[in-house]
Amino acid sequence: MRLTKMFRGFFASEKAGGIILVLCTVVSLVLTNLFPGHVYTGVWHTHIGGRPLEFWINDGLMTIFFLLVGLELEREVYVGELSQRKHAMLPALAALGGMLIPAGIHAALNNGTGTASGAGIPMATDIAFAIGILSLLGDRVPASLKVFLTALAVIDDLGAIFTIAIFYSSGISWVDLGIAAALWGGLLVLNRLQVFRLLPYLLIGAVMWYFMLRSGVHATITGVLVAFAIPFGKGDERSISYRLEHALHKPVAFVIMPLFALANTCILFTGDWASALLSTNSLGIFFGLALGKPIGITLFAAGAVSLGWCSLPSGVRWKDIIGVGFLGGIGFTMSIFITLLAFDHAETIVHAKTAILVSSFVAALVGALWLHYSLRPVPLPEEAD
Repeated sequence: MRLTKMFRGFFASEKAGGIILVLCTVVSLVLTNLFPGHVYTGVWHTHIGGRPLEFWINDGLMTIFFLLVGLELEREVYVGELSQRKHAMLPALAALGGMLIPAGIHAALNNGTGTASGAGIPMATDIAFAIGILSLLGDRVPASLKVFLTALAVIDDLGAIFTIAIFYSSGISWVDLGIAAALWGGLLVLNRLQVFRLLPYLLIGAVMWYFMLRSGVHATITGVLVAFAIPFGKGDERSISYRLEHALHKPVAFVIMPLFALANTCILFTGDWASALLSTNSLGIFFGLALGKPIGITLFAAGAVSLGWCSLPSGVRWKDIIGVGFLGGIGFTMSIFITLLAFDHAETIVHAKTAILVSSFVAALVGALWLHYSLRPVPLPEEAD
């Protein structure tokens, strides 16, 4: 299967980004537990412009992350794996199963409790981590399996975006939301008028972000909306969508995501951290990510194939789908992001983050080992002849 230049670049950046995320998480955990008096964590609460640094990362820089996600979605819809219904059906339904089953597991364990709002946490897949782990397996990974995981994770991101917009927005200011909607409408008009300069889209998008922030809908959604307003054209190197996506890859992978990891994994391990993993919320996150993800992805994919709606990609076997299902259980970035929206209580947030880290580690380890032993070995040169 031939991989496009853009996809190869995307896969390479996500691979390196996943490795850096691991390193930043380890550094953050060590520093948080090494220094007394929350010296390290206090850095992220330093106020800049009347807001803590943590806010500017989670609500500001993460909007740029969502802008990149939106551009990746746009590319997939127009010229990628999602551009053809037959090819899109399998990762789309697999992603749906990978969202519904984990959310159902968490909801079942936390129904009627104060942590019921965390059902969206195990729905997410961290695309950088998942691709990073898959890339460690080298040339034995079929190109079609890489594309399947990427498409699945991108659709999963879209599901997380809808989840945030619908379930984690509160206290709506309809006036501010209306202004934000009008600004987005203006961007769509620019698109229709075939304005192919980036600056107007980015400037109007920045104003739109301000009113979206005031509206009560999470401001990061602005990034996705702006992405879909930017003209895609033919998707080649002359397209402003292509140029912006290409320009954002490295800043997002090597600056924004590491900063997010450093700021949001400041987990102080106290004496009861292990027992906290047995709470219904932590168990819902763990079983949702580590078991719900592979079960949901595999079952929905199998159902789609058995109904004749689609077929397995060339060179991919069912055992490969199961392995990718486990990698889908690596939540991290989006799971932590939803945690911050779902809960207000600091202790609940810390316990949820701990459960996410443990779950993601287990999912990554099981997925990597599964695929290590299930993927076909690379034939030797003489064997290929």
